[in-house]
Amino acid sequence: MSEDVMANQIIQMYGADWCGDCIRSKRQLTELGVEFDYLDVEHDDALRDTAIEIAGVKSIPVVVFPDGAHMVEPSNPAMLDKLRDLGLLPSE
Repeated sequence: MSEDVMANQIIQMYGADWCGDCIRSKRQLTELGVEFDYLDVEHDDALRDTAIEIAGVKSIPVVVFPDGAHMVEPSNPAMLDKLRDLGLLPSE
């Protein structure tokens, strides 16, 4: 995927407000200034089913990156590494 195409796409994060890992991942992305769409699986069965289909398991958060890769319950260091690899961190 070209960088131009990736630049026009936003990270998608499937999660729920009661999920500690979701809260942590949302906080990390927000604090880093990375744009993302938060998709609440608790109140939308179709989103829940999509997250399960992507991840292959019933675990959240499921974070989908512009290059098509995804992570399930990513650690902060793993998320940071992926964001760096994709060049998605805003300039300091």
